[in-house]
Amino acid sequence: MNGVTPPGASRKGGEGGGCALHPLSPGKMKPESKEILNNENGLSVQQGYLKCDTDDGCEAKEETGGEELFDAVNSSIVSGDSIRFFVNVNLEVPPNAAAENESAGCVLLHTSRKYLKLKNFEEEVRAHRDLDGFLARASIILDETATSLDDVLREMLKHFAEDPENTEPSCNFEKIMSTLFTDSGTPREGNGTHDVSESTGMNIQTCTSHLKFHLLSDTIQGVTATVTGVQYQQSWLCIICTIKSLQRRHVCISRLERPQNWGENSCEVRFVILVLAPPKMKSTKTATEVGRTFATMFSDITFRQKLLETKTEEEFKEALVHQRHLLTVVNQRPSAMSDGHKSHGPKPLKLHEFLNVGKGISDDIARRFPVYALDFTDGVIGNNKAIGKYITTMIFLYFACLLPSIAFGSLNDENTRGAIDVQKTIVGQCIGGLLYALFSGQPLVVLLTTAPLALYINVIRGICDDYNLDFSAFYAWIGLWNSFFLVMYSLFNFSLLMKLFKRSTEEIIALFISITFVLDAFKGIIKVFKKYYYHGRTGDSYLEKARTDAIPSLGINTTFLMNSSVSRSMSLENQTGTHDVHYGRETAVLSLMLMLGTLWLGHTLYQFKKSPYLHARVREILSDCALPISVLTFSVVGSYIFKEIEMSKFNYNPSESLFVLAPVQSLSIGSVMSAMGLGFLLSMLFFIEQNIVASLTNAPENRLVKGTAYHWDLLLVALINTGLSVFGLPWIHAAFPHSPMHVRALAYVEERVENGHIYETIVSVKETRLTSLVANFLVGLSLLLLPFPLQWIPKPVLYGLFLYIALTSIDGNQLFERVALLLKEQTAYPPTHYIRRVPQRKIHYFTGLQVLQLLILCGFGMSPLPYMKMIFPLIMIGMIPIRYNLLPRIIEAKYLDAMDAEH
Repeated sequence: MNGVTPPGASRKGGEGGGCALHPLSPGKMKPESKEILNNENGLSVQQGYLKCDTDDGCEAKEETGGEELFDAVNSSIVSGDSIRFFVNVNLEVPPNAAAENESAGCVLLHTSRKYLKLKNFEEEVRAHRDLDGFLARASIILDETATSLDDVLREMLKHFAEDPENTEPSCNFEKIMSTLFTDSGTPREGNGTHDVSESTGMNIQTCTSHLKFHLLSDTIQGVTATVTGVQYQQSWLCIICTIKSLQRRHVCISRLERPQNWGENSCEVRFVILVLAPPKMKSTKTATEVGRTFATMFSDITFRQKLLETKTEEEFKEALVHQRHLLTVVNQRPSAMSDGHKSHGPKPLKLHEFLNVGKGISDDIARRFPVYALDFTDGVIGNNKAIGKYITTMIFLYFACLLPSIAFGSLNDENTRGAIDVQKTIVGQCIGGLLYALFSGQPLVVLLTTAPLALYINVIRGICDDYNLDFSAFYAWIGLWNSFFLVMYSLFNFSLLMKLFKRSTEEIIALFISITFVLDAFKGIIKVFKKYYYHGRTGDSYLEKARTDAIPSLGINTTFLMNSSVSRSMSLENQTGTHDVHYGRETAVLSLMLMLGTLWLGHTLYQFKKSPYLHARVREILSDCALPISVLTFSVVGSYIFKEIEMSKFNYNPSESLFVLAPVQSLSIGSVMSAMGLGFLLSMLFFIEQNIVASLTNAPENRLVKGTAYHWDLLLVALINTGLSVFGLPWIHAAFPHSPMHVRALAYVEERVENGHIYETIVSVKETRLTSLVANFLVGLSLLLLPFPLQWIPKPVLYGLFLYIALTSIDGNQLFERVALLLKEQTAYPPTHYIRRVPQRKIHYFTGLQVLQLLILCGFGMSPLPYMKMIFPLIMIGMIPIRYNLLPRIIEAKYLDAMDAEH
């Protein structure tokens, strides 16, 4: 029965605009109307809408005739958008048989609904490639005369088989037909008959044993949301299917000679699109993605009308190409508008914006001051309390601030020969951290002394030695000049320049900082091995003498001991016989084990929140406290369990006075001017690090709501470092990755799945000052723990901490993810925005160019030449013209913008 709408089936199938792709799954349906229809075989079929009882079975009876009606079965899609097909059949069944099989015919049907976005032909490159691939091997059937859905699909598969270019040697088309449908058998007693219902386009087979329902498994259909509900586009249907035996994707389009009625929401079908694809495909090449391409094109009623007017396959292809052009042009207009709306940021900077002195600072204060009180009360007072999260974050942040202070304080102690030691580093961290937590505009940013600053201090010490300058005075002048330039940058709104730093540039610098942590860790462990593993050979004569003294008293077989590996770290008993000292290769091996153990335990606990073990809250606490747990565990292992083995520990020389003013007047004018040059280079480092870390902290994906304060925070950092400089305390600035990790610790995160890939998304963040305040206050109290028990923390554990920080910092780094793509097969590529919008080759070109910039930055920042290290902030600045002037000559600007976009 062609073109006839079943009673109650909606014909509002909107052929208008505002289309989306949407599934509709079956629900409970009550009897609304009945009508006797005669099919070609003369079988009387009574149709109606029947209530489906999911608990007791799906059945209904006529009140007067006692005849049982079979359920209305609706097909739905599992992945993608669906249309529903239904069959309502009434067969005359004896009452006794009906009573015996009252609940035997119930089956369970799982349904799923999901909206698909219309494919953006202007941005998503795969849309054009899908169409190009189809045009190259076009499978088009015009004016198909078959009326049932089964026959139409068989003709389309037959067209595949007859086309030599589309031949699949191992393909079983009967198996494909069975995969296209979800069949459910219902045991029934009755006369065996076979019927093909033209009104539904499905086989209905009744026999002595069962009745079979034919339901499409996976479909996409256009829908339009209106005031009265959802309207379906009923003139086309996209059927998608994944077949293991296929070698590549196939698309066939069939235009029917006359509209066909194949059930509710599909009452006048003229076009059928069949998409077949193998399961192992790149995320942008799946059957659903290809179906989305053609479904987007067919959602336009004007386009469908043009296709109806075409006479040949060539005209059909030309209409497809023309529609692609229209979709590309139409999408450019709203895209440009949205881009302009999104990015007030990238608009050109004007000179007057920098000459408006202090405007940025006043705007920052006006933005943040109204919510200043909330920074202390959020999560403590009110309904949404987060005291438990605050406590775990305080513990994490305490260790995250204290341990780098010890590590870099120890390094500065060695480089400056005690002028800046661990004690001064802890004091500077406490004072600077407290002031910043109290008065900053973005208190989630964490201030620390960092590896680049340690490099600068080392270079400054070398210059003082070369020119016989007073280190404390020269250090103070460099710090004062640095603060002066930072004040100028903040007053003249130089932080606006950070709009020129694209995401890709920020990620290069972030990855560079992570690499410095890794190198610091490996340099430290190499020093340990040089000292204990290889130098053990030089002490053989001393060990030999120790053996001859110790062996008689121990009564041990000399030959066995000589050949034992234990002999390399002989237990030396001193003259009083009260102390054992083990040193040598055991120290080196244990140091390596402590470093790797700290990394392993920390990262395992950090990822523990993704495991199924324990309660969700316990997993979250263990993940938040991963850093302190791993450090404390392996500190006990190294300093207590293996206490007889000598371990490398940081030096502690208590200072007589922590606050001594530097003799700034002792330097000549020439020395002060030379300090100005070094202070300018240092201010470039501060400016870039402070603003980039603040930008990463305020990233849109972190969903912070209280606003930014780049200019005010830069001024505050300048004032803090002024005091640190004159008292000979180490400088501090915004630290990566500690600041983003601080945000993560205060965030509520949920996991989402897209095309089989799991993503973590931040839902909200508790923006507070309390965590930074308490953590830095505890850092100050840690002075009471010097030298014991803080000296129990072996240096290898600190090296493991560096590796842990580096490893966790690369989470979400797009550059690292794209480097990893080079090692993955295409089927494992995640469906990210740049995978959809940018050709794969361009992605790899861009990644290679970023890696080249990273290598250049590492070459300057980690050069053994001291003066090369001083100018690497200028290399960071030089990345701006590279991004804006050089890269667009190699890769199209639209692809660069797509890879620099957040999503």
